[in-house]
Amino acid sequence: MSNSLYDDANLEEYVELVIRQGVNIQPGQQLVVACSVDCAFFARMAMETAFKAGASNVHLRWVDDICSRTRFLMADDAIFDKYPVWDKLLMDTLSGEGAAFLNVSASDPEVYKGVDSGRLSRFNIAASAALKGYFEKIITGGVRWCVASVPSEAWAKKVFPDAASVDEAISQLWKNIFAAARVGDGNAVDKWSTHVDTLKRHVTTLNDYRFASIHLKNSAGTDLHMELPAGHLWAGGGDDAKDGVPFLPNIPTEEIFTAPKADGVNGTVVGTMPNVFRGNLIEDFSITFKDGKVVSYDAKSGREHLENMINDIPGMDRLGEIALVEFDSPISNTGILFYNTLFDENASCHLALGSAYPDCIEGGGAMTEDERKAAGINVSDNHQDFMFGSADMSITGITASGGEVVVFKDGNFVI
Repeated sequence: MSNSLYDDANLEEYVELVIRQGVNIQPGQQLVVACSVDCAFFARMAMETAFKAGASNVHLRWVDDICSRTRFLMADDAIFDKYPVWDKLLMDTLSGEGAAFLNVSASDPEVYKGVDSGRLSRFNIAASAALKGYFEKIITGGVRWCVASVPSEAWAKKVFPDAASVDEAISQLWKNIFAAARVGDGNAVDKWSTHVDTLKRHVTTLNDYRFASIHLKNSAGTDLHMELPAGHLWAGGGDDAKDGVPFLPNIPTEEIFTAPKADGVNGTVVGTMPNVFRGNLIEDFSITFKDGKVVSYDAKSGREHLENMINDIPGMDRLGEIALVEFDSPISNTGILFYNTLFDENASCHLALGSAYPDCIEGGGAMTEDERKAAGINVSDNHQDFMFGSADMSITGITASGGEVVVFKDGNFVI
């Protein structure tokens, strides 16, 4: 990719941020970088920066949208019920050795449009089962990880379809990625420290209230009553791994989140942004819950993919996360639909079907799956975010004594 599409100083600052604060690589630690072949230049920079930070080794896992699509269209049908043994061994071995993981998100939002949804579903089930140990380390802080984005040609053209050229689309996307990551004047580290402190203050305030439930409502049609489990904890602004080293799982991040009570969600939520699931778009959708379980759903387009999302894997028919994001935030204020969950979820309040993060309940990180279920949070081998925030979102917290506290008004925090 031509360096005329981005500012070299900004890119170097961004890579430094991702390696030194995102995964926060430590001397002697290994790093695993999953990256599209279209963004190889970024993987090379990440590798060099990681070695300068003291990494002992850097492993590259190359992905290619076009090859992946071709495989789903043309490969023997039987392969989609299996997951490569070598890849499971790689992930289990390196996560067991304490490696950090960087995922460079740059996929075409519609790479699998027209692909047999059954093949996608079956392979996702096989992957979830094979990588269960690795996924468990991710959600319990057993490894440090970070998701960051780099423009690809297909993604940039989707976000900026009216750009004069592909290069112009990529350049515009770079500018917005740098802005969202607070990169641009050499002070990204200091800016992130201030930002994290702000998020942590919101976390402290919400945890002090110990709400028994919350009520979420907006004019789009969301009207959701959500119980919170006893001992729930709000989190946000980065995390600490089990080794005590802090890291930023997402760059950017604007969210404060916790786990709802798995059987305590009632009402309907309406998506306010398209959801990208397995390289397919789900648009204009709604989901209705009763006693925590999905009882109905619909979508103007992509309904079959919404159905697969909910029904494929045990636990994906219940919520595992509620995340609060102010409507007046850097990403939301761009007015851009990114078609990328990393960005769109940080522009909007969102929910997630599937697994709850164990650290969202007291002592959860040390609990078994059965103990998490008994504590009231959802367990699954998958986790899929979707956005429902709006400019008129209202959120009311209900205390154990029945008192009501306005948390969000007109899409923003008021506490």
